Amino acid sequence: MGISLPDKTIKLLYVDHSQLTAVERLQTLIADNQLPITLDVERIEGKIKQRLAALNAEGEQAALLLDNKNKLSLLKDGLSVAPEWDKLQRRVVSAGRKSELILKAAKISADSQVIDATAGFGHDSLILASTGAQVTMLEQQPLMALLLFSEQQRMSAQPNWQKLMARLTIINTDALSYFAQLQKNKTDQAVAVDVVYLDPMFPEDSYQDSKTGKGAKVGKQMQALHHLAHPPTLDEEMALLNKAQAVVADNQEGRGRVIVKRPQQAPFLSQQNPDESWHNAAVRFDGYFV
Repeated sequence: MGISLPDKTIKLLYVDHSQLTAVERLQTLIADNQLPITLDVERIEGKIKQRLAALNAEGEQAALLLDNKNKLSLLKDGLSVAPEWDKLQRRVVSAGRKSELILKAAKISADSQVIDATAGFGHDSLILASTGAQVTMLEQQPLMALLLFSEQQRMSAQPNWQKLMARLTIINTDALSYFAQLQKNKTDQAVAVDVVYLDPMFPEDSYQDSKTGKGAKVGKQMQALHHLAHPPTLDEEMALLNKAQAVVADNQEGRGRVIVKRPQQAPFLSQQNPDESWHNAAVRFDGYFV
């Protein structure tokens, strides 16, 4: 779950005048997707690191950086993070149920319809879409949604990524509202959802064993998300799981399932026991079948 921002002005830094077209494309993405964001555009004069240090000193809540490769990054509390989908190319190409636990849990194929209800940086969506499935990515936080839109646009310019990008649909909305709209508008002609994938925010200490204190460290991308969103309450978890199950229950082929990603030591979502779990040393995927 996340916190939606009100109409917010955020500083966008860019490096040189050749990027003005890219800046205009960002403005268009914001307008086309009705994101509640206004950009305060500034060209960096001098060294990037010095300007970023000055931003931190000025106490800027967040800023965006468009580098000379047109990659959009979020700057927050000294962190610089971006989706960087191109770094997942090897995983995407070789993804399969033997190599990717998420695919073993989801059991999807090229004709599957998937909703990633908590898209974040979109890495899991890429793995899910690598099967040929159509993936709808929901991201409530407008700044995160802008990063996703920008990254999809950037990667779509690369021929070997175009088919994968075409299988991704990004929507800036919260999951509960989207689920409610699906239920309201469902018809016999509506496309059945095979899998709803949930990777909700959870407390940072969920990564560690409560007894030993050992476990995976929180990466900087997750740290950035913790600055922008809050973990759901138990009531919110329950609503999220129940609504997700209602969506896949409409799958008349009987193959609907909800897959929840959790740190290995974290409790079950909304304290509900799953039908099946798959796990490795760091992460666990819990399956709720309908």
